Amino acid sequence: MALLKIARLGHPAIRAGSEIMTAGACAREDFQVFLENLVDTMRDANGVGIAAPQVHVLERVIAIEVDPRNPRYPDYPHVPLTILINPQLVGHSTETNEDWEGCLSVPELRGRVPRWTSVHVQAIDREGRTVDFTAEGFHARVLQHELDHLEGKVFLDRMRDFSTLTHLHEYQQFWRATLERPG
Repeated sequence: MALLKIARLGHPAIRAGSEIMTAGACAREDFQVFLENLVDTMRDANGVGIAAPQVHVLERVIAIEVDPRNPRYPDYPHVPLTILINPQLVGHSTETNEDWEGCLSVPELRGRVPRWTSVHVQAIDREGRTVDFTAEGFHARVLQHELDHLEGKVFLDRMRDFSTLTHLHEYQQFWRATLERPG
């Protein structure tokens, strides 16, 4: 296991966007090692998602996993480890929902962000197989958050109103118990 350094807001990698991966990338051993390190980094930081640009790699790769053992998200619906290469949002609901988000690259801050309640995604997995699925609720929120990273965006860019922007300690003390609900 090798933990990768997470880029923070202000580092150019966060705003740079990402490049399409080549068809043969999945077969490379170094790429598979990178994917393992990306997942290890996400888990070590207690994240539920991470995008390659967050670890200074400007390629279209994301990893998502919502596990009840994660101390930050114990009450959220389980999402198995999913690695998506060249993911594309090909459809979404018309309905949106506003809920709390944070980010490994914007540590110690939370804010309420509107997102579509369901999304349809196409990508390839780590073995190079095509995946095509629809996600709902919190799973859809995490996907949209990570897809934004591939375009050089962070959750702050999606907030309608900064009155809910709060530091983590204050979020836990004043907001979490009354407003946060699993999606």
